[in-house]
Amino acid sequence: MSQPRILEVRTQILKKNDTLARSLRDRFHAAGVYVVSLVSSPGSGKTAFLRETLTHLHKQFRVAALVGDLATENDAKRLAESGAPVRQIVTGTVCHLEADMVEKALGDWRLGELDFLFIENVGNLVCPSSYDLGEDLRLVLISTPEGEDKPLKYPTIFNTSDIAIVTKSDLAESVGFDREAMYKNAREVRPGIEILEVSSKTGAGMDAWFQYLQRRRTEAMAAETSHAV
Repeated sequence: MSQPRILEVRTQILKKNDTLARSLRDRFHAAGVYVVSLVSSPGSGKTAFLRETLTHLHKQFRVAALVGDLATENDAKRLAESGAPVRQIVTGTVCHLEADMVEKALGDWRLGELDFLFIENVGNLVCPSSYDLGEDLRLVLISTPEGEDKPLKYPTIFNTSDIAIVTKSDLAESVGFDREAMYKNAREVRPGIEILEVSSKTGAGMDAWFQYLQRRRTEAMAAETSHAV
């Protein structure tokens, strides 16, 4: 297959995904549910971070999660420990989630009965960057052991994310994490991007994350109400 033909097929796939993602976003907004997607490389602590987030929010809000993985339902089982409804999306050989996978996984869920819906993408910093899932907020997570040059190696995902979450902050000193270099690299790629450091193990930084998340949801709900008037 020639290169122009490959590009044409890819453009068609992305166009179809974007159309469905817009439809999903309209559906989410109409239901009043705030949707957050999480993207990271494997082993960043994404599932542990989301489990702690669900556990905390479940005390006050109506929350649910979709979780994507190439195989097994292990992550869904871990997230279900939070008490929140969770559904697994097994992608097989596909290295990212797409809008139609999200739509199918929603099934009979009554979105109007949710305040937050979280979508945990497949562990990958490349493919997910091109696929809109209809989310309101996209997080890119990077753990302290991964190295400070991740933003430079994977600029697209940082450019398409709203906030960077540095996980495993409790390991920063032992792995020689260079905080200044990571912040510099992230903001070189995405000027002004907000960065939070957290530890799902110790709870450090999680309160700041919860406050940020609730503030963003409140702002989105206010904007939606203003737009409807």
